[in-house]
Amino acid sequence: MIRLAVPAALLLTLGATSAGTQTRAPDRATARVEKTLAGLTPGAPQRCLRRDRVTELRTAPNVILYVAGRDRVWRNDVVGEGCARGLARGDIVVSRNLVSGEYCSGDLIHMRVRTGGTLTGTCSLGQFVPYTRNR
Repeated sequence: MIRLAVPAALLLTLGATSAGTQTRAPDRATARVEKTLAGLTPGAPQRCLRRDRVTELRTAPNVILYVAGRDRVWRNDVVGEGCARGLARGDIVVSRNLVSGEYCSGDLIHMRVRTGGTLTGTCSLGQFVPYTRNR
């Protein structure tokens, strides 16, 4: 029994040491978000964002970028972990509370796979932080 316990403990110790010292490279989605925000300056958070200002969505785990061209982007860190995997995979973001024509903090969003439409998660929007390019 001791013959098995010592090697197992040694393997666990080595695994914990190597896992703690490795730095994990950002995934592709996170790298794309960072690249989009590079060179832009954050502003004061906003509660709502007019839907007609947005031309594209970019997603990463727990983050949605609402893009309005190269010089204007709003970052939204969603509330809750229910959307993390779907956002990381690039699932479709479905917004429900758009009565006013705006995305607002606290609105629920749902994630759906691109083929088949299966629901993959639900969370709510956080504050919208505008990022702009200084000229």
